[in-house]
Amino acid sequence: MFDIQGLRDWLRSAVANWFERPMVSAFAAVGISANVATLLGVAIAGVAAYFAAMGDFWIAGVLVIVGSAMDLVDGGLARRSGTVSKRGAILDSVLDRVSETLVFVGLIIYFTDSDTASQTDAILIVIALAGSLMVSYVRARAEGLGLRGKAGFFTRPERVALTGILLIADQPTILLWILAVGTPLSAAMRFIDVWGNADQPLD
Repeated sequence: MFDIQGLRDWLRSAVANWFERPMVSAFAAVGISANVATLLGVAIAGVAAYFAAMGDFWIAGVLVIVGSAMDLVDGGLARRSGTVSKRGAILDSVLDRVSETLVFVGLIIYFTDSDTASQTDAILIVIALAGSLMVSYVRARAEGLGLRGKAGFFTRPERVALTGILLIADQPTILLWILAVGTPLSAAMRFIDVWGNADQPLD
């Protein structure tokens, strides 16, 4: 059987070696803290949402990729500076969800505008957003119960990379179809994995 988790772990290791560590070193050299990097990521996502709402998808896609770089380095910056904390972890997790939601808000503004309205795309956005949040929620709930909740194939890094690439390619509808199908399936896969490995049924 194809090992999705193994592939993700390999890709994560490659990204860490080739991008994350050099970026952490560069950010630390200019005095950017972990929390500042996190907040910069949200600000960039907000600008990306604006361009998505205006229909400038390729600019939005570039900004999504740039903003994701902030998320890539904030944890490394915290570890490097010895400032890892529960508050920082909560801030990072919550603002990750905010960043992702902002981009969806930009897209729904575009697809509900009178000149570019598409009911199908608007519905896909709602499904994709709900699915994305559920992928994260199942993990958070599982880990709150002391269980591992990392199964699934559409975690945040995959979603962000796909969003950036397809927006740059000016293919928002294809993006939304993939997310609307993939994120609920990934959330369901994660839930089934958690359920199957729990010592007792989840509430």
